[in-house]
Amino acid sequence: MEHLAHPPSAPGTRRRARDLGIVIGRAATGPLNAITDVPGVRVGHTTVRRLPGVHSGVTAVVPDAVGPRTPLPAGVFTGNGYGKLIGTTQLAELGTLETPVLLTSTLSAFRVADALVGWMLERPGCEQAQSLNPVVGECNDGLLSDIRARPVHEEHVRAALDAASDGPVAEGCVGAGTGTVALGFKAGIGTASRTPDLGGRRFTAGVLAQTNFGGTLRVLGRTVTPESVGLGADGPAPEGETGSCMIVVATDAPLDARQLTRVARRAVFALARSGAAYSHGSGDYAVAFGTRPGTGGPVADAELGPLFEAVLDGVEEAVLNSLLAARTTTGFNGHTARALPADRLLSVLTDGRSGLDEPGSRGVPRL
Repeated sequence: MEHLAHPPSAPGTRRRARDLGIVIGRAATGPLNAITDVPGVRVGHTTVRRLPGVHSGVTAVVPDAVGPRTPLPAGVFTGNGYGKLIGTTQLAELGTLETPVLLTSTLSAFRVADALVGWMLERPGCEQAQSLNPVVGECNDGLLSDIRARPVHEEHVRAALDAASDGPVAEGCVGAGTGTVALGFKAGIGTASRTPDLGGRRFTAGVLAQTNFGGTLRVLGRTVTPESVGLGADGPAPEGETGSCMIVVATDAPLDARQLTRVARRAVFALARSGAAYSHGSGDYAVAFGTRPGTGGPVADAELGPLFEAVLDGVEEAVLNSLLAARTTTGFNGHTARALPADRLLSVLTDGRSGLDEPGSRGVPRL
């Protein structure tokens, strides 16, 4: 069993959307174009592989100092509820987040939640805790990984939490995205950020997505299929219970739980831009939390428009990054998921791209 715990680290040879000149939206990104651009947010991954049949892992989004005595305002939204988002009811009822948000494989979610509770009880301020609400989301990686083996264990969870860093976020086939497939291509973890102006104040919104959903990929309004990029018409796509997308949104804007729930809705809405089918068997969820609830006055609802747009653009870019960073993987029972080829994607986008770079267009390709 290969067990690789890595903090967000230097990216590999695969390029992100902006490296290719694909720019989604007009708002500026943070320095890393990642969820870790939000102050006080760290990310860690543990990748678990046993070739050929196990391709899984866990990803941790860790807000600084979060705990039962220092909860953060949060909201949650379910686009389609065919999934296991542990901790949903208390999160929705109280509007507070008490733990990091962890992502993993479907049948490993319960072990991950138990391991998260154990890790949290050892944190300062939790010495007397008798109640704790772990938040753990999942995607079904059973196409490429032996999901029934439940390969993610406590040591993997602790490694991801302990390795969490505020640096660049590793994307693609890492952590919880090691065995995922989306929109007919190998997928994984993707991230992005934006810095919207809300009523004259500049804030940061960052997103991280674990992508594993069905549909037909759309990039800057153009349909992209395995066949159109030269991979044939038989690319794998999640079906039934194997679909899902988990999105985590973080922001330093001083929002309350109700406003963060509105933000979470936009994160799920954004999947439609990428071509999501929201099928019967897809679990499409977003958790949004704030990191600095006491900073400055509250943001008025009427000022939230730029933040909503930032999240829509950020999720769309994170989904594309998850595909571009992923690598072709052959896994369980010989199933193969092929990576989206960047050069052929650019060919599709530049073939008759008239109007894509006109003022007012949502995407601004700089090809």
